Amino acid sequence: MKNYTSENIRNICLMSHGSAGKTTLAEAMLFNAKATDRLGSVTDGTTVCDFDAEEIKRQITINATVAPIEWKNTKINIIDTPGYFDFAGEVVSAVRASETAIILVPAKNGVEVGTEKAWDYATEARMRKMFFISKMDEENSDYFKVYDELVNKFGKKVIAFEIPIIINEKFVGIVDVIHQKAKHFEGSNFVEIPIPAEYAGKVEELREPLMEAVAETDEALMEKYFDGEAFSAEEIHKGLMKGIKDDEIIPVICGSALENAGVQFLMDAIVEYVPAPSEAIFVKGTNIKTGEEIELKADRGETLAALVFKTIADPFVGKISIFKVYSGEIKTDMTVYDSRTGRTEKIANLFTVRGKKQENTAVVTAGDIGAAAKLNDVNTNDTLSNPAKPIALKPIEFPKPSISLAVEAATKGDEDKIGSGLSKLRDEDPTFSVEINTETHQTLISGLGEQHLDIIVSKLKAKYGVGVVLKDPIVPYRETIKKSIRVEGRHKKQSGGHGQFGHVHIEFEPGTENDLVFEEKIFGGSVPKNYIPAVEKGLRECIVKGVLAGYPMVRLRAILVDGSYHPVDSSEMAFKIAASLAYKKLVDAQPVLLEPIVRCEIVIPDEYMGDIMGDLNKRRGRILGMTPMDGGKQMVEAEVPKAEMFKYATDLRSMTQGRGQFSMELTRYDEVPSSLSPKIVEEALRMAEEK
Repeated sequence: MKNYTSENIRNICLMSHGSAGKTTLAEAMLFNAKATDRLGSVTDGTTVCDFDAEEIKRQITINATVAPIEWKNTKINIIDTPGYFDFAGEVVSAVRASETAIILVPAKNGVEVGTEKAWDYATEARMRKMFFISKMDEENSDYFKVYDELVNKFGKKVIAFEIPIIINEKFVGIVDVIHQKAKHFEGSNFVEIPIPAEYAGKVEELREPLMEAVAETDEALMEKYFDGEAFSAEEIHKGLMKGIKDDEIIPVICGSALENAGVQFLMDAIVEYVPAPSEAIFVKGTNIKTGEEIELKADRGETLAALVFKTIADPFVGKISIFKVYSGEIKTDMTVYDSRTGRTEKIANLFTVRGKKQENTAVVTAGDIGAAAKLNDVNTNDTLSNPAKPIALKPIEFPKPSISLAVEAATKGDEDKIGSGLSKLRDEDPTFSVEINTETHQTLISGLGEQHLDIIVSKLKAKYGVGVVLKDPIVPYRETIKKSIRVEGRHKKQSGGHGQFGHVHIEFEPGTENDLVFEEKIFGGSVPKNYIPAVEKGLRECIVKGVLAGYPMVRLRAILVDGSYHPVDSSEMAFKIAASLAYKKLVDAQPVLLEPIVRCEIVIPDEYMGDIMGDLNKRRGRILGMTPMDGGKQMVEAEVPKAEMFKYATDLRSMTQGRGQFSMELTRYDEVPSSLSPKIVEEALRMAEEK
């Protein structure tokens, strides 16, 4: 593939709800551009973009994949993205590397939750947009119904550029609304035909809003429109380009990727109307040396700024960093500066990727997408720039993990392998995190959903040969006391020679601090001052395990009030033991369990409010307030026991059809209801015995 300048590059991101046909569309585009010699199939596992073993097995897209093609002297970097919400991080990274979103909407299913989310992602990123009504070959497909849905949902700037010709319930061609020409499919090609009489009225009806949209792009055109004058072909083209660039016109194209019908017209529209990187909104970066904000132009003559938007951890090849060059160019053997590490890296192996295939290249220029291997210290979100003028680009904001599960090795002795494998998978996926809980001694993996974590586990097995079992995390409960008590701890041991003697009287009270508060009120030297620190130390060693179920003891106040000692047999160790004997008597101080409470912020559309409130009540939640938000949404603030929230991400998605989102953070510990406490204590004691 030859090198293209920014003006002849288009970066497009295929987005949609799951199973709308993105990968099949990418496959048809690759075939039409002769980048492949046959149409691959998702069902057969032979597509260019879904090459990962998990994607082939599950027949869904999991990873964002770059697939460049050449079409009419233009390079189109196609980025195929997942439609399932568990892999939103892949979509976010692909959005950052693209200027235009091609949003697929199935002709039978119409606008779905994923359609809305794709629109929101693209709008937030200030991308240009185009709708492709897909799967026109399927039974019960209805272009006009879906088109009306798009207009009603997203506004009048959604404009039909073409309409389908359906004969005997078969998709046989399209009518070009712009040029008022009809095209009949002949295999993958087409022939021009007269517009069928039954479509003439519809073409005129849909051409009117298109002409109105063109008129609104320029005052002179608006005057001409009101005077009833027709626009020239050049004026229409210029107006459409400006309207799309200004995000005031959202074209609607249609086709069947499976039959490769109408896909060429989409490719033509991308070349003809989609803005090049040089015409897109300028990206801003920060000069690391001066702190000055600078505007970056997609020009090869400018200083280098490239963002790593995706990392692939290959157990055989090593780390592959995929980047978008925003300004300047990257060449083989060039030394670049990494904004995060502050170190330089040498680009020894530069290439472009198409699915899993790599093609070496000497240069990746502004506006283009490239890759480099074995940049071991470079991660996703790192900016690569000229060491003489180091620049940092704004990082991609990835969704935060919302569900956590514990992993245990399926085979003893694989614990070290688990850590190594998970670490490499974490390099690939910024929405996935790993944590070793020092209190529960569990390895916790967190992600965007149960399917996300299931695939992480499958990859761990396939890539690194480690099998694991997923379990619910152990809830980190705490213990405290509700009653004040005065107790005695006496340790005396005589075994010939020096014995051991320590004797204390301690008053224990419920406290307010999460830590132990220790005081002494000794009169008359009944416990020598040099032994008092040993009493405190003994208690601090004890509070690691509570007297009820073995959870850490908190909110405890201990006052050493009396005791006695032996001038020969007393020692620090003896007083530590005496303190521990006193501590054990806290079983008589009405010990109780405390559970972690998390503060949640849940954003949902208004219509789901009743279901969410009812569900939170079932989870023993306490509603703190509701705040109206833009777009008919509400933010519900609530406090809920953490034990009730482990799989909330899955449940919220189910209740809101994927429209809800939430975040949570630990806020405090509250007493466990007495009806639940015995079961928790019983389970904790059982687990302790098994260890």
